[in-house]
Amino acid sequence: MDPTQLILLALALGFDAFAVAVAVGIKMGKLDRWAVFRMSFHFGFAQFGMPLVGWRAGAAVSDLVGSAGIWIAAAILAVIGVRLIWEQWGPEERAWQGDPTRGLSLLVLMFATSVDALAAGLSLALLGSDILYPAVIIGIVAAVMTVVGLVSGRAVGQKFRRTAGLIGGLLLIGLAIKAVTG
Repeated sequence: MDPTQLILLALALGFDAFAVAVAVGIKMGKLDRWAVFRMSFHFGFAQFGMPLVGWRAGAAVSDLVGSAGIWIAAAILAVIGVRLIWEQWGPEERAWQGDPTRGLSLLVLMFATSVDALAAGLSLALLGSDILYPAVIIGIVAAVMTVVGLVSGRAVGQKFRRTAGLIGGLLLIGLAIKAVTG
């Protein structure tokens, strides 16, 4: 795999992390450096690790996760998107409380944004490609895209809160639809 193809693959895989980070940045408004670190580290680590797992697991895991994993990830992204849109109409008390950069929420988002990287690892194995260097690049790109998404989501969210929340929710639903339609 040449460097251009690798960067394009990493950008494509990192887009899910970026979109979720934008939505989280919009939702949270105020971000501290530890929240940014937690989310970018976990998303980058998942995007690094999933290609390794996919490459190692081979066709057996592809059959199991291939269809179910995409549907699970799509459902998670769609639910988060619908919830973000729902929160734009109504009292602030209805807003989802909690920090999506911690605990189970972070783990669920981390998994949901990295399922495609598992399939990419499997594809690289079928192509006979090495995996460590591509996995490192994919992880770094995802981590950087997460930071950019969080910061830009926060900036947009502070100025255009309701509109940004609607756009972020629609973006997540769009990603869910893209995941299941290819």
